[in-house]
Amino acid sequence: MRKKRTFFILAILVLGLSGCMKENVSDELENVGLLVPETVNDGVWGTKGYKGLLKIQSKHDVDVFYKESMNNDTSIEQAIKQYDQDGVNLVFGHGSEYAEVFNRKSGEYPQIHFVSFNGEATEKNTTSLTFKGYSMGFFGGMTAAHHSKTNKIGVIAAFDWQPEVQGFVDGAKYQNKDIDVIVEYTNHWDDKEKALERLDSLVKKDADVVYPAGDGYNVAVIEVLKEEGLFAIGYVSDQSDLGESTVLTSTVQHADKLYELVADKVAGSDLSSGVLEFDFEDGVVSLGKFSPLISKDFQKTINQHVKNYIETGKLPNGKEANQ
Repeated sequence: MRKKRTFFILAILVLGLSGCMKENVSDELENVGLLVPETVNDGVWGTKGYKGLLKIQSKHDVDVFYKESMNNDTSIEQAIKQYDQDGVNLVFGHGSEYAEVFNRKSGEYPQIHFVSFNGEATEKNTTSLTFKGYSMGFFGGMTAAHHSKTNKIGVIAAFDWQPEVQGFVDGAKYQNKDIDVIVEYTNHWDDKEKALERLDSLVKKDADVVYPAGDGYNVAVIEVLKEEGLFAIGYVSDQSDLGESTVLTSTVQHADKLYELVADKVAGSDLSSGVLEFDFEDGVVSLGKFSPLISKDFQKTINQHVKNYIETGKLPNGKEANQ
């Protein structure tokens, strides 16, 4: 465990300013803990959670804690016990694997609000956050189909329940009804070896744009695509920095912004229990920077579609995104 603290030892003037900054912040938020299944240094999902933690620390002047490799019930339960001793009253479990443990242990720690992703939240002090991934996948699929020269594009997904996968397929088909979308699965968020095997299969099938929809392997996949002169749609983070001539755009989930939003709600005693969904309209889902290879006209078209979706809830095919 590494512990981050912020101490403000400032002059009287600055203390006065600090008081002004805090006047709209409730005392309901105490300290905050984060559990990640792998690492906060993956540059993608784990890093997003850590950045969110630092934003909370800065905004609310609380102590924050995080623990890595929290991937079994015993380690999670021990971490919760430690966080309770540290005065933590908001715990983020950075994935779906935390939901069951949080529901089970929540009764022992009624003073803590437990927050996880993509799971069930059955107790009054548990909440599960869900990004509506279908819509971002739809716009990513449109972009991939628009750029493909072989009429074959691919997805390397972690699991078949990911809504962004079907969104990608439907968006690609909307853009080009003749496009062939090949979907492969790794059954793990972080299995680089298996993901690269799936990539090799897609390349052999002439897919020239690939959507690596997993956390721990998408950077490795994009690096290989760059070497091969092929193209990618980034995932979770804006991955244009991996190569603007390779990454056509990215489907971005702003977990850091979402964590800040959740902390604000806890501070104001306004965080609901149960499953909460978030989308483009909430400012926590977006498309990343477009490659210069994508024409300005198409960028304008996609941006208008996103704007219309935010305003009406309807995708370009006239359907509502219910995933």
